[in-house]
Amino acid sequence: MEQKKFTAFEKLTILQEIKEGFIGVKAAARKFGVTKNSIMKWRRRYELYGYEGLDVRTHNRTYSEELKLQAVRDYLEGELSQSQIIYKYKIASTTQLANWIKKYNSHSNSLTANSGGTRAMTKGRGTTWQERMDIVLYCLANGQDYTKAASHFHVSYQQVYSWIKKYEAGGEEALRDGRGRTKAPEELTEADRHRLAMQKLEYENARLRAENAFLKKLEELERRGR
Repeated sequence: MEQKKFTAFEKLTILQEIKEGFIGVKAAARKFGVTKNSIMKWRRRYELYGYEGLDVRTHNRTYSEELKLQAVRDYLEGELSQSQIIYKYKIASTTQLANWIKKYNSHSNSLTANSGGTRAMTKGRGTTWQERMDIVLYCLANGQDYTKAASHFHVSYQQVYSWIKKYEAGGEEALRDGRGRTKAPEELTEADRHRLAMQKLEYENARLRAENAFLKKLEELERRGR
């Protein structure tokens, strides 16, 4: 059954009746011939955008690519629910956010409609401890750019984020595989140990060079400003 179309003013009137306790959501839905879900959406959009949010045209509002990317990253990092994210960034709906996530998963960190770019793995893949160490060191040397590390090593953003957090909390041993079963620690040959030590040094040097370049640039800007 098709629902009646409501103007922004009519929606606001219904919401005010509910807010002031004259009627409940369920009773309002019956009285005005609308679903409870629709009323809850009106309420959320009114809280996000005010009176303008009750106008259907706000479904077509535009968002910057930076906002889209940050919203998707918040979701992938798993610290906020979809509902919390749409409130945080004033996104029209969870459907809108889901579309961005789907597009991100198909086009790496680009959320424009016709983006090319490197395809990103989003389901992840199996890795060895040495690989996880390489990825973590690379990510840290590149300013904790999870997207760059995920693309470079062909793993998922979620994997990189998780490994960085484990490494920060428990060091190298925290990256050993322990998914539900006891595994013997992976044995490293002398060549492996040497390679890992050299890679650590390489990434650390890269990080220091980047920091020095940044400081020099900052000093130059400060001199110009004097």
